[in-house]
Amino acid sequence: MWVFSKIHNDIKVIYQCDPAAHNVFEILFAYPGFHARQFHRVAHTLYLWHIPFFPRFVSHISRFLTGIEIHPGATLGEGVFIDHGMGVVIGETAIVGDYVTIYQGVTLGGTSLQKVKRHPTLGHHVVVGVGAKVIGNITIGENTRIGAGSVVVKSSPPNSTIVGNPGRVVAVHDPETDTVMKLPDPEGEKIDNLEKRVSELEARLSAVEGKKE
Repeated sequence: MWVFSKIHNDIKVIYQCDPAAHNVFEILFAYPGFHARQFHRVAHTLYLWHIPFFPRFVSHISRFLTGIEIHPGATLGEGVFIDHGMGVVIGETAIVGDYVTIYQGVTLGGTSLQKVKRHPTLGHHVVVGVGAKVIGNITIGENTRIGAGSVVVKSSPPNSTIVGNPGRVVAVHDPETDTVMKLPDPEGEKIDNLEKRVSELEARLSAVEGKKE
């Protein structure tokens, strides 16, 4: 019965996270993230039982049907929502907390070839944007939001906002006071200054060319 309880919770989370979910039948038959989650439950159980071959085979079938690749060894918490999901890859030693939202094209990858903890750990209620890459044995604090296309290779504190390549913490939310502290962004400031300088030079060049004419 506990399995049906978990499936019911998955459906409930999709309703909460996706306004496009209109009814249970859509979720049961047309949500690849939901399907991948159920396949992973089977594969992960077989993996924990140390059964050879079949965990990876179940994972492979899931990838073929959903476009989502979750290694049987990965640990997923309750209420994990994979939205759309095409191209999502979650590595063997990744740990995903409760009520995490993962969008399409996300990679939770590793860099080491050794059989150690080499994939990231995501805290509870983390949101990972479209195409983001979280690489290595790092820890992303709970309630963190990772922007689309970011490449994160360093751990972050809870309640952070991470953007860019390489990913950097640009803001931290304090839930006790409900305030957001924006952190200095030297790279962003340099880019802004360069864009302003280029605009000024283009304006000067246009003025000079206008005088010649």
